[in-house]
Amino acid sequence: MSLTVNLYYTGKNGNARKFAEEMVSSGIVDEVRAEEGNERYEYFFPMDDPETVLLIDRWRDQEALDIHHKSEMMKKIAALRDKYELRLRVERYDLIEKEKQ
Repeated sequence: MSLTVNLYYTGKNGNARKFAEEMVSSGIVDEVRAEEGNERYEYFFPMDDPETVLLIDRWRDQEALDIHHKSEMMKKIAALRDKYELRLRVERYDLIEKEKQ
């Protein structure tokens, strides 16, 4: 069962976009994508809100997500979020797969 988490980073003066750009340029995004159980880690920019960045983050299961949350990478991500003074809103979706009959 995959878990999808939508994270909305919102700031001022383009800081959300700067945060996403530094996440990519610093290599943190590649590190997350290489983690066991990560299935998707992509940033999007809403057309109607230039001060928000959407991260779509998908994990194989809760265990993989828990391991990610305990990793050193989370400290790096939190430090960047603080650096750019971002607010965070989270939505979580669980994919329920039907058994084949």
